[in-house]
Amino acid sequence: MPPAPGLKGIARATVAAASGPTNGQAVGRRHRAASAAPQRTATLNPPPGEPGPQTPRFLEKREAILDAAARQFNREGVKGATLAGVARSVGLIANSLTYYYRRKEDLASACFLRAIEVVTRLATAAGQWPTLDQRIRHFIGGWYGIQREIALLQRPELIVFNEIKALPETHTAEVFSAYTQLFRAVRRLIGPPQGGSLERDSLNARAHLLLSTTMWMRVLVRRLDPDDYGLLADRVCDILLDGLVAQEPVGPSMAVAPAAPDESATHPTAPEPTEAIGHDFLRAATALINEQGYRGASIERITARLNLTKGSFYHHHSHKDDLVGACFEQTFATIRFVQAQARSQPGSGLQRLEWAANRLVRHQLSAQGPLLSVAAWSALPAESRGDQLHTLESLTEKFRAFIVDGLIDRSVRPLDPSVAAQLVSALVNAAAELPMWVRGATEDNAALLFARPLLAGLRSA
Repeated sequence: MPPAPGLKGIARATVAAASGPTNGQAVGRRHRAASAAPQRTATLNPPPGEPGPQTPRFLEKREAILDAAARQFNREGVKGATLAGVARSVGLIANSLTYYYRRKEDLASACFLRAIEVVTRLATAAGQWPTLDQRIRHFIGGWYGIQREIALLQRPELIVFNEIKALPETHTAEVFSAYTQLFRAVRRLIGPPQGGSLERDSLNARAHLLLSTTMWMRVLVRRLDPDDYGLLADRVCDILLDGLVAQEPVGPSMAVAPAAPDESATHPTAPEPTEAIGHDFLRAATALINEQGYRGASIERITARLNLTKGSFYHHHSHKDDLVGACFEQTFATIRFVQAQARSQPGSGLQRLEWAANRLVRHQLSAQGPLLSVAAWSALPAESRGDQLHTLESLTEKFRAFIVDGLIDRSVRPLDPSVAAQLVSALVNAAAELPMWVRGATEDNAALLFARPLLAGLRSA
């Protein structure tokens, strides 16, 4: 096996392996990228009810539709996007688009399957390398390379995986099966650490950590020039492989944190429980928004989960947006509360960071959880989305402050504190889905299974 190339070589080689042949004339023009894309998606099964024959012209138009649909789904969510809107963006009327995809759910499923296939190929190609370091760098470097090409309009858009669970039951089986195969391909990248072995729960938790933090790059690159994606990928790999802990950490680890935050505790920024904003409504709405997205979490679904009538909802809330806003406030208040508690703890910067991360991961699996997932924010109205992302960034900065403290007291090894803080935010965000992939995950062991590998690194036993 040849030695690992530099990061730019990784991006070029792995993108090519993941994507198949492309049209060299596609640079800088989306419609030319679409003409190359059928070669990358030719193995996908056609969506239900798709007509034939699949001529080159048919395939070219279908790729243009998938490109436009992915952009609209990413912008408005699966529930908010419409066939008519996608049709207009590619110069068709809605009836003409149904020749390719008869229902919006067929189109959304095709978008998810296309994106899943790209990432699965990427992981499979990266898995051919012999060492953990090479496999992780090829996988993450390749994904950042793909996203760079998308940002430069050199390849079609890929739908994010935020709202897979929003698909109807008629469409979930194939998509969930494909995503499970993707997860297994990512899990094979990790394997047992050198000289040791991992139990299945630990291996699955690390695979979930790797996949979640890799997909978080869309948050990481929001303000970056595409030409800087490679440098960012290198720094992400450095942290995921070697963690944050200095070689000679200051003080003992606090890997097992105290119980999840007490919802009855008071804090200056925490909303007081009231009859109008009850915890039952908040938890039900938060869970549904995480599953179905902002537009999919209807009043009917929320009240049905609580076995209440719509009238009981409107007795306390004038509009769904009031409840959604309360969900955001509760999530942000919980994170602020834990960060403030961590700030008051004795010990090093690393210890305070570990205390906060562990406590929030435990909270996600507790009876008081989950927190509102960032993945569910994609379909928020634009004016609300910007405000919520700004708040998220300010809370991530608080994680960064702990890391800077650790750099000063030498409990954290030299690394990029901004990137490390974003990965901690990604960790907390992804913890709510840990039980989906780790059967033995509980509130008591989640911190050790999921948070510790980020702090100590994937190389650790």
